[in-house]
Amino acid sequence: MLSAPYEVNLAGVFLPPMLVAGALGLLLSYWLTRALTRYRLSRFFAAPPLVFLSLVVILTGAIESLLFIR
Repeated sequence: MLSAPYEVNLAGVFLPPMLVAGALGLLLSYWLTRALTRYRLSRFFAAPPLVFLSLVVILTGAIESLLFIR
């Protein structure tokens, strides 16, 4: 059984896995909210900034559990 990485090696710089997952979650949620705005689907949300924050948390957790299984 493979053990989970405690650090991610990125060009010789060691980063914590949660930082990598958080950055990817932030980028994916930014892309998703831009798509929602482009297709005018964000008008159905009462608070779009809260939706963005929620997407960041959800996508970060999903990426963390998929990529860095412990």
